[in-house]
Amino acid sequence: MPLVPLKDLLTQAEKGGYAVGAFNCNNMEIVQSIIAAAEAEKSPVVIQASQGAIKYAGLEYITALVKVAAENTHVPVALHLDHGTSFEQTMRCIRYGFTSVMIDGSKLPLEENIALTNKVLDVARAVGVSVEAELGKIGGTEDDITVEAWEASLTDPEEAKTFVESTGVDALAIAIGTAHGQYKGEPKLDFERLKKVRSLVNIPIVLHGSSGVPEEAIKEAISLGVRKVNIDTNIREAFVRGARAVMEEKPQEIDPRKILGPAREEMTETIREKIRIFGSNDKI
Repeated sequence: MPLVPLKDLLTQAEKGGYAVGAFNCNNMEIVQSIIAAAEAEKSPVVIQASQGAIKYAGLEYITALVKVAAENTHVPVALHLDHGTSFEQTMRCIRYGFTSVMIDGSKLPLEENIALTNKVLDVARAVGVSVEAELGKIGGTEDDITVEAWEASLTDPEEAKTFVESTGVDALAIAIGTAHGQYKGEPKLDFERLKKVRSLVNIPIVLHGSSGVPEEAIKEAISLGVRKVNIDTNIREAFVRGARAVMEEKPQEIDPRKILGPAREEMTETIREKIRIFGSNDKI
């Protein structure tokens, strides 16, 4: 089926009280594993590409891979730009057929973030493309900051209210204690902050940096209004785990298919598990 806007998936997730998994891709095997998992679990799914993935694989390749995957499956698929940081980049993705883009102006002052988001929204709305924005700093797990600085980087609920009222974005990524990459310890999510934000804004909330967050914490966040959960690191870990097992058992193996095939299977199982945690299984 054709690619669908992210907003359509999140509207259904809001009605059903679950979250849609948004899984990062950068090659064919990852795209195939995402689709295989979604089909097996009868779940809608978001396939997203970061700036790094686009630089690695090329925008044309990423778009073509996901479009072919969507056209040959019965599950609803949205193609999303993850952490777009410029107006120009979001426009390129829209032109190539992305059905959703994230404009990340979180490093900018509030008014500048609002202005940049609205600039993207003006174009995206006209062509039926969904827009996600971000408030607060969702850093990397290696970031070395003090407790005070960490708390200051989290999303201010009142700013979230102002931002949503001033833009009307389809989804808002907020910082409540998650981070990108592999965690050294167990992340502590600020659920009270999430509750406050959700009480002030009536749009789907997005949780970034969710790989490594305990299952119970993810489910709690979903119960409080998170409707899109991003996963990347866990997929990379599964890929390496599957490929490494083959290469360690058969060090003379030179057929990429016999190395990447098991890696793909490992990723599929990881993604299926996430889908069940998010509660989007058996929704189509």
